[in-house]
Amino acid sequence: MEVIYLLIPLSLLFLVASVWFFSWAVRNAQYDDLQGPAHRIILDDRDRQRTLTEAAKSSTEAGDTSP
Repeated sequence: MEVIYLLIPLSLLFLVASVWFFSWAVRNAQYDDLQGPAHRIILDDRDRQRTLTEAAKSSTEAGDTSP
């Protein structure tokens, strides 16, 4: 029964720390955009592939027109 005198304050301390950490995360914009970085990875790969393809086409076309 004496252990409850330790567990209740520890659980309250844990609750206060959890609420403080969550409020800190919200204030520092940690939850603003959860989908953006995931989509940005895919879009960056598509943009990089597109620029590589366009560069290859332009170098091929430049090679065809040279005498």
